[in-house]
Amino acid sequence: MPATDGIPQSPLQIAIVGMGNVGTGVAKILIEQADRIAHRAGRPVVVKHAIVKDETKSRDIVLPPGVLSSDLSRVLNDPTVTVAVETIGGLHPAKETVLALLKAGKDVVTANKALLCEYGHELFGTARELGRTIAFEAAVAGGIPIIAAVGQSMAANQIIGIQAILNGTSNYILTEMQLYGRSYAAALKQAQDLGYAEADPSLDVNGTDAAQKLSILVQLAFGTKLAVADFPVVGIDAVDQTDIRCAEELGYTIKLLASAKLTGKHIELSVRPTLVKKDRPLSQIPGPFNAILLEGDMVGPVWYSGRGAGQLPTASAVTADIIDIAVGRAQLTFSRLDLWREKPAFTNLGLDDYTSRYFLRLKVEDKPRVMADITGILGKHGISLASVIQPETPEVDSAAANVPVVPLIIMTHRTTAGQLAAANRDFDKLPAIHHPRVCLAVAD
Repeated sequence: MPATDGIPQSPLQIAIVGMGNVGTGVAKILIEQADRIAHRAGRPVVVKHAIVKDETKSRDIVLPPGVLSSDLSRVLNDPTVTVAVETIGGLHPAKETVLALLKAGKDVVTANKALLCEYGHELFGTARELGRTIAFEAAVAGGIPIIAAVGQSMAANQIIGIQAILNGTSNYILTEMQLYGRSYAAALKQAQDLGYAEADPSLDVNGTDAAQKLSILVQLAFGTKLAVADFPVVGIDAVDQTDIRCAEELGYTIKLLASAKLTGKHIELSVRPTLVKKDRPLSQIPGPFNAILLEGDMVGPVWYSGRGAGQLPTASAVTADIIDIAVGRAQLTFSRLDLWREKPAFTNLGLDDYTSRYFLRLKVEDKPRVMADITGILGKHGISLASVIQPETPEVDSAAANVPVVPLIIMTHRTTAGQLAAANRDFDKLPAIHHPRVCLAVAD
């Protein structure tokens, strides 16, 4: 067919499976920005099918007649549809749907980080056997093009370190606690009211969401599959205003930091609340934004920041994958991605051998020898102290029955997780140390 303005008239026909927030956003971009997308894809991109559970549900988009359906077989049996977008979310039936789409000859675009973490090996293997492509830019950090950065732009490098804020909900909560003195509960409620947090925010605040994203980045950067259960994952729900204030007085901000680094032939990775120096760019990322610091052996540190969630930022990344498939970039990249090696070049460091500096906040009885006992335990396990801070308290009658309990803040030099765990076991035996005890990592 003849071309208009240099754009061939044979369209790329796609299907969207799942018309929730992200799926609707993808349809909006493709329909409302059709000319822009056609110019960049080299041909029109048309939504031929939109598959949903409930066709009667009200949606924030008007689709052409005949597009909406609850019958997936319409996509599977339509040879004119060569690209399918999976925006169902979750593990099942998303896994079965993606496998069916691949076997029906469709390339797949997905934003489903949980699916790739759990079944990426099987899905990628199936796609390669069938000569198909899976594109997944939106699975990590929403609208930030971090998958392309790791898989393409930094291909000349061995990435040696990743530090990232990968969960906007947790970052919003911590920002509200720091800037406005809100309690964790109040900040979470506000995040829910604004739509940053789900009614059940567990996967965001317990670190799982960030850990799934980090796992995908680690597979791209290091060619090594590590499940979320293979590395330390700690959420923000135990962080309170005392920790926020103490960190600030010491010149730090607390962030939920996803971190991975090479140590020889081993990878050391974690997701946990971490003290970050105030003058570091990561400490200044506000509210629901994400940020990623990649360090390559050739290029050094490279920064990426932007909105890591939301309908249009995530849909933007999905649409970019559709365009990459239309012009053939995604197929070339997918065939060369360093994913799920049978014999990985790097392996996970033993958890006891992970190293970090630490911030310890203890509640201790203000009486003689307690400090000596604590420093003795730390010294016994080879943990060196960088600083110790205890607020001055009023002098009390040593014969009084009620001994005041005061906070004790300890900053350690670099030590191993195994040494710290051993010290904590000895702390359990000291009745003068009260619960809860807080232990937070300190970023390099």
